[in-house]
Amino acid sequence: MIKQNIVVHTLSWSCHLQSVMPRLVKLGQTMLTIENLTKSFGHTKAVDSVSLSIPAGQFVGIIGRSGAGKSTLLRMVNRLAEPTEGRILWNGEDVTTLRGMELREWRRRCAMIFQQFNLAGRLDVLTNVLMGRLATTPGWRSMLKLWGDDDRAIALAALEQFDIANLSAQRADQLSGGQQQRVAICRALVQEPDLLLADEPIASLDPRNTRIVMDSLLRINKHFGITVVCNLHSLDLARSYCDRLIGMAQGRVVFDDVPAALTEHVARELYGLEAGEVMDGAEQTGTTEGFAVSTAA
Repeated sequence: MIKQNIVVHTLSWSCHLQSVMPRLVKLGQTMLTIENLTKSFGHTKAVDSVSLSIPAGQFVGIIGRSGAGKSTLLRMVNRLAEPTEGRILWNGEDVTTLRGMELREWRRRCAMIFQQFNLAGRLDVLTNVLMGRLATTPGWRSMLKLWGDDDRAIALAALEQFDIANLSAQRADQLSGGQQQRVAICRALVQEPDLLLADEPIASLDPRNTRIVMDSLLRINKHFGITVVCNLHSLDLARSYCDRLIGMAQGRVVFDDVPAALTEHVARELYGLEAGEVMDGAEQTGTTEGFAVSTAA
């Protein structure tokens, strides 16, 4: 009976998420607009006058060497960092002015995945995923761990989607890095977001788990139609998975085009002496839920 309920909730939840997003994706409607966004730390500009428009349904990769401003940019979009100047608009709404409950609701709609997973290691996997339901759950219930049956079913359905439902009762700190990152992805997904930000989600993973995590992000993008913006260091992966690449250097956008336009010359301008390191990679091929993936440039 429990297994049957998980399957039913998985199907209904998938249909629920897909009911709105595909229409916007087909229209290619611009949803995220960044206008002259700047973040200064003293006299140093970590992000310098960045302007971008991102349509619904895109898988966008942000590339560049360490310190280029990639992470700071994502943190400002999620409002974990406050801009010094500029605006962030989502479907015409000024995100930079949101406060209180409206800001909390924005962070639900704009989920974020971190490099270090940010899981509660002593808690079990299911409870970690349920943390993604905090914005829709009364505080007293979450503090007492009195999660509703629907919330539990949604969390189990998310774990089932990524083949880790069998780990639901296991402590998070007993999982491999790849498993922990998939739990973090499930936690983000149960927020039912419109936008998913991933800040170097594969930086600490081995090649096999790197592929699994990137395939999971691709599936969220293609299957659910959720816009994904992902910071990546590997150009092979960026070319393989992303619809569009945005290159940053010294806080500014210096490249914005399709992956095919990222030539070796452009890569060397972005990465300098690091270009050889990020461009060296054996050609690999993987498949995700029917989506063919090739890392050949």
